[in-house]
Amino acid sequence: MSGSAPTTPPEYWDRYRPALQEPPAAQRFDWTGSDDGGPGAELLNSPATALDLGPAEGENAAYLASGGTEVVAVDFSGVQVDRARRFWSHVAELTFIHAEACAYLADGTRQFDAIYSTWGAVWFVDPDELFPLVRQRLAPAGTFAFSHREPVAGQYGAQRMGGRWLEGRERELTVCRWQYSAEQWTDILKRHGFTGVRARVWPNREEGALGTLIVTARPS
Repeated sequence: MSGSAPTTPPEYWDRYRPALQEPPAAQRFDWTGSDDGGPGAELLNSPATALDLGPAEGENAAYLASGGTEVVAVDFSGVQVDRARRFWSHVAELTFIHAEACAYLADGTRQFDAIYSTWGAVWFVDPDELFPLVRQRLAPAGTFAFSHREPVAGQYGAQRMGGRWLEGRERELTVCRWQYSAEQWTDILKRHGFTGVRARVWPNREEGALGTLIVTARPS
C-alpha cells in the first residue's frame, strides 16, 4: 500500500491494521473488542437478516452468517471490503458491499431484522444523518444495536480524532467520532423514532481502562 498520507476518510480507513493478513477468530459475537466476557449475539434477538455498518475485518458478520443469518456488511473502505471478502469467501449468506453507510441506506428499501455496528459506522457518522435512515431500513419488530469505546467524561458529540496522518493535518483531513453518554444516546434515539432503549457501559477488566458503551433499541 502507498505510504503517502491519506486525504479522504475512506483512504484513512484503507490503512487500518494493514498487517492483519489472516482472518480473525469468529467464534463469538464481540461488542467490546476485548476478552472480557461481554454480551454476544443475543442482543440482536435471533435475526433472520442483519445489516452490519462498518464491519472492518468482518468477524462479527461471519459469525452471524455461519449461524444461518443472512448478513449484508457495508464498509466505505475498499481495502477493508476486499480483505473481508478474502477472509470469509467460504461463508454462505454473507455479502460485503463497498459503500458509505448513509448512501447505502438511502439507496434502497429492503428492511432488516437487525442493524448493528460494533465500533463501526455509528461511531463515525453524525447520528442526525444516520439514524433516520436506519429507522427506515429496520423491520417493524427489528433491533438496532451498536457499541463504541466509553467516552471520557465531558468529551461528547463530534470529537476530532488524533494519531498518525491526522495530527497537524486538519486542513487536509479530519476524521471525527460521535460519542455520547448512555443518557444522551437514549435521548437521541428517542428523538429519531426509537423506543425500548437500553444503554450501558460494559466495564473493561483492565484496571483504569475505558469500557465499552453498548446500546440497543427498537423502532417505535
